[in-house]
Order: sequence, then C-alpha cells, then structure tokens
Amino acid sequence: MSESLFARSFKIFTVVCAYWVVSISLVFLNKYLLSSDELKLDAPMFITWFQCIVSVFVLFLLSFIGDKYPNIDTFPVFHINLNVVKQILPLSVVFVGMITFNNLCLKYLDVAFYNVARALTTFFNVVFSYFILNEKTSMRAIGCCMLIICGFLIGVKEEGSLSNLSYKGVLFGVLGSLCVCLNAIYTKRSMPFVDGNIWRLQIYNNFNAIFLFIPLMLFNGEHLMVINFSHIFSSYFWVMMTLSGVFGIAIGYVTGLQIKVTSPLTHNISGTAKACFQTVIAVIVYSSFKSVLWWGCNFLVLGGSALYTYVKHNDMKVASKQVEKKETEM
Repeated sequence: MSESLFARSFKIFTVVCAYWVVSISLVFLNKYLLSSDELKLDAPMFITWFQCIVSVFVLFLLSFIGDKYPNIDTFPVFHINLNVVKQILPLSVVFVGMITFNNLCLKYLDVAFYNVARALTTFFNVVFSYFILNEKTSMRAIGCCMLIICGFLIGVKEEGSLSNLSYKGVLFGVLGSLCVCLNAIYTKRSMPFVDGNIWRLQIYNNFNAIFLFIPLMLFNGEHLMVINFSHIFSSYFWVMMTLSGVFGIAIGYVTGLQIKVTSPLTHNISGTAKACFQTVIAVIVYSSFKSVLWWGCNFLVLGGSALYTYVKHNDMKVASKQVEKKETEM
C-alpha cells in the first residue's frame, strides 16, 4: 500500500515538474526568438507559423505510435478531412489570434510582467460565461475578479513608472486574454467534430493555422524580413525554432496530463505557483529592479486568480450537490 502511494506521489511530482519545466522554457525560448538582440528578427508571425508546422510534423510522427504505447497516450491516425477542416475553422481563427497576441505581448513586454499583462483571462471568462453561455457567477467569484483587475491596473501603472513600458504590448496581452477565453469556448463546441479526441483537434487546429498565417505574414511584410535575415542559414537558429515548436506541442500534452493525474483545481493552483516562480526567475535573469508595490501587484493578480479557482471549485461542488438533491427528491 505504501509503495503504491509512493509511486502515485512520485508520478504526480514528476508530471508537475514536467509542466513547470516545459511551460517556463517555452516562455523564455519564445522571448529569445521574438526579441533578442542577438537574432534581431522582427517577424513574430513567421516564428509562430513555423511553430505550427513543427507541431503538425510532431503530431504526424506521433500518429505512427497509435495505440502501441498506452502508458504514454493513444494518438490518432494522421488524416485530414476537408469537411472537418471547415468545421474547425472558427476555432482555428481564434487559435491563431490567441497564439499571435500572446507572442506579440511577449515580444514587447518583459517576461516578468507577462503574467500581469495577460491577467484578464479570468475577467473575460466571467463575461463570456454570462453573455454566451448564460452562466451566472457568484459574488465571491466576481470579488476575486475585482482583485485581479485592481492588480492589473496598478501593475500597468507601476511597470510604466519603473521602465519604458510598451502599451502596445499591454494591449496585445489584453487581446491575448480575450482570445484564450474564446478558444476555450470554441474548443468545447468543436470537440464533437473530432470525436472528442484532443489530439485530432490539435492536428486540425495547427493544420488550419499554417494557411491562416500566410496572408498575415505577407501583409506584415515578414517574407522580406526573413529573406534578408542574417541568421537564415544558421543551424543554431533553426534548432531553436524547431525546439520552440516541440515545446509548443508538449505544453498541450503536459497540461492535459497534469489535469489527468491531479485535478483541474490542482492544475490551476500549480499554474499560479508556476507563474510566480517564472516571474522571480525573469527578474533574476534580466537583473531587473522591481519595487515593493510592483511585487504587490503581481501577488494580487496571482492571489486573486488562485482564490477565484478555489471559489469556483466550491461553487461547482455546491451546484452539483443541489442537482443530486433534486434528483433524489424526484
């Protein structure tokens, strides 16, 4: 019994560590590719487009595994159905918006401020839940949203006083938060088109994104920037680009795995703790000076997010008990 408990605890610890390592690595790697002084490649659409290509290629390779390794996961056969492509297209448009705005936010803002800039995801979640899904939110949960909004607004002001804050980056962070919520809603609606298989959904999503990014890159003139890029034939550059694509598909896997071996509540708490740790690392790595108020804003946003998760979890438990009670009475 003790060995079984130890094995389960070790598995959870390993999965949580994997989630932290992949998530933090992806953020720093994308920051390096998007705005490092060494590369100087001003082509965020191209970078994101290439990551989607790598994701599709990785999924193609995983399809050969199929159901041969059930301990890892069951990957579907790689197949593109044009009818499904059309059905998934609305989700793919939102998906492209989400990863584009997130990367643009990361390009223009410091990694340390990245989590605050994208803090309004919870707020948009409450808004869309009410207007699109007709779901009401408790006053306690709304109170948590107010904490997050206060932390965001004060954080923007404080970051602006400490550094040359890019308000363009803040805007991209808000738009990224908006798309994250829409992506969750459209993902739920699109799951029946792929028989509820999240891997098939990723195949179609990234496949569509490859074509959706092409007019965006051309409109932004990034094809000219890439042609004139000084590191275009550098093997190091392409290794880093490929690695970012692999991490991009890996984050989806470890996120689902963490939820699977723990719970959605634990996953959100782990994500909040990871964001806090990521902020500390960013401040140390980039040798940034941050005021006490700046740290207070960060912890207000992270604390409000963690508290919101806890409150929503309790609200769902209460609602579930009420439904069970009504069914019993009937």
